[in-house]
Amino acid sequence: MTSVTRQSVSKDELLRRAAELVPVLADRGVETEELRRIPDTTVDDLRRAGLVRAANPERFGGYGLDYDCALEIGAELGRGCGSTGWCYTVWSSHQWLLGMYPEPAQEEYFAESPDVISSSAFSPVGRVEPTAGGYHLSGRWDFSSGCDAGQWALLGGFEPEQGPGLFLVPRAEYQIVDTWFVSGLKGTGSKDVVIETPTFVPKHRFLAYGALATATTPGRGLHDRATYQVAAWPVLSYTLVTPLIGMAQGAIEAFEARISSRFSPLGQALAGYQSIHIRLGEAAAEVAAARALMRQDLNELIDRGRRGDALTPLDRARFRRNHAYCAKLSVQATNRLFEVAGGHALFASSPIQRFHRDVHAGSHQVALTWDTYAEQYGRARLGLEITDAFV
Repeated sequence: MTSVTRQSVSKDELLRRAAELVPVLADRGVETEELRRIPDTTVDDLRRAGLVRAANPERFGGYGLDYDCALEIGAELGRGCGSTGWCYTVWSSHQWLLGMYPEPAQEEYFAESPDVISSSAFSPVGRVEPTAGGYHLSGRWDFSSGCDAGQWALLGGFEPEQGPGLFLVPRAEYQIVDTWFVSGLKGTGSKDVVIETPTFVPKHRFLAYGALATATTPGRGLHDRATYQVAAWPVLSYTLVTPLIGMAQGAIEAFEARISSRFSPLGQALAGYQSIHIRLGEAAAEVAAARALMRQDLNELIDRGRRGDALTPLDRARFRRNHAYCAKLSVQATNRLFEVAGGHALFASSPIQRFHRDVHAGSHQVALTWDTYAEQYGRARLGLEITDAFV
């Protein structure tokens, strides 16, 4: 197997590098929204800092760290720019998922560089026709975040025998259609990916959702990583949650910076208002609670992966409930501050309004719908059948 010499970099060091980028990303906030994609300079910065490969399998340039490291990096980047934090964790999730594909797919994906980037679209809407050695794939997929920077795409479709899963397709074989005219997370460039003329995808470039759900993926034994030994959905869904936690933290910091220099029409310092203190304290508690819940879950999942413990239906429902609840807490914290941020927070140059729009946009991801996963947990708690395929 082709390999890349491992660089020894600690989690703390990667988080420090991410923190250094936060003010840079904040300064590019308006530019990122105007471009409606992540600026090339930001992609270059992430690569130079060694952050793109944080979730790579070790033999493909990774640092021997598990996927939780990339998730915490995404939360840190989200403090500066919600769109960058979102795209970073999405890109990182693919670096992690590739380690679950059959070995030839991993070789092809990482052949040119350990800093390869890919986008995805998980909805299994692709048209799949089996053929000798693989499949012919065509279709149109929406919400492919970060696709402009991608060299590959992971696209959903139904394999006739294994059911839904992800087909790995190189950039030359699909087109990007610009449909991303939205109110929040504008910079993610989550455009449509289209394959009009069916393209050939070899069998080894398919990964079934069923294998992800049961931790029986083809590549699980190739890498020493605990999260390859545990059901994927409870881990993978934090990809969408951690940027929201970062956005809410960014909103807190932007609110503090604004309030500290603002005065009421009567000349009173807003930083002296009791109502401001209460709002700030409650928002900070909500974000701290979301972060603590995230870390608790990830630590448990990694420990159970190391031990080879299978997750019960109630376990899976609990993790999915927690994903949605962390998103709910992040939205509540941001709303709480935006409501008292004043008229100047409405200007396009204000990071507070951008975090407000971005955290709401991220929370609209169907995998984070509170009602859905609160219900699924309640069903499991009462001994009823779980009805959602992504629990």
